[in-house]
Amino acid sequence: MSIHPSARIHPTAIISPQAEIGPDVRIEAFALVEGPVSIGPGCILRPRAHLIGPLRLGVNNQIFSNAVLGERPQHFLYKDEPTGLEVGDNNTFRENVTIHRATTQSMFTRIGSGNYLMAGSHVGHDCQIGNNCILANGVLLAGHCVLGNNVYMAGASAIQQFCRLGRLCFLGGMSSSTKDIPPFIMQQHRNRVVGVNVVGMRRAGMTAKQINSIRKAFRIVYLQDLSLPNALVCVERELGDIDSVQEYLQFIRESKRGINAFREDQGEELAAA
Repeated sequence: MSIHPSARIHPTAIISPQAEIGPDVRIEAFALVEGPVSIGPGCILRPRAHLIGPLRLGVNNQIFSNAVLGERPQHFLYKDEPTGLEVGDNNTFRENVTIHRATTQSMFTRIGSGNYLMAGSHVGHDCQIGNNCILANGVLLAGHCVLGNNVYMAGASAIQQFCRLGRLCFLGGMSSSTKDIPPFIMQQHRNRVVGVNVVGMRRAGMTAKQINSIRKAFRIVYLQDLSLPNALVCVERELGDIDSVQEYLQFIRESKRGINAFREDQGEELAAA
């Protein structure tokens, strides 16, 4: 066990002899640190927080009461390997958040920096979350999902395993997706595209040219009577010199699950190019 002298640990907390605890860490009553867990400077574990290694926390993370980080994956093929969870800096994990470690030693569940996971949200095994994402109360991520930076998932929304969510996309409350959501796109209900995340793009500091280009690309892809491959060619021809559009096109072309359509019929889908 390695505990920095400036760390403050409540006498009721249970700390593994394999743990490494950095400077200015605060571990409160009845918290449990199990196995090889590295806790970076300035982290706070609120009462009854539970960390399970292999797990590495960066600096200034806050783990609230009854959150469980690093537990075994909910996967029938998991062979009890010592797989891991990696967490960056300045994240907040509110009450009852659960994050599962990877299924095999060749993979990791990874959380970036500056994310806010609200009460009761769940991140499944092998997920990759970027930076500055917000997962509201009760959000559910199945295994192997990938979130870009600045993704917002509203309360009780959910995504299916292996889905990707692009940068600055938005999934509305009580909504779900079984397909990838491209950067800057808003979805609601089940598999239904509803528009462009203009507010989020402005808040992220994107220029008017970048935002308007994405709006034009949206109209071509979703609102014209074109097949998806033809729509992408049209977007590239008209707007391909804009970096935000290049990001949007690349995401769709790399999609394996396909993307959803802008239609009243929520069952309609667009296959990936």
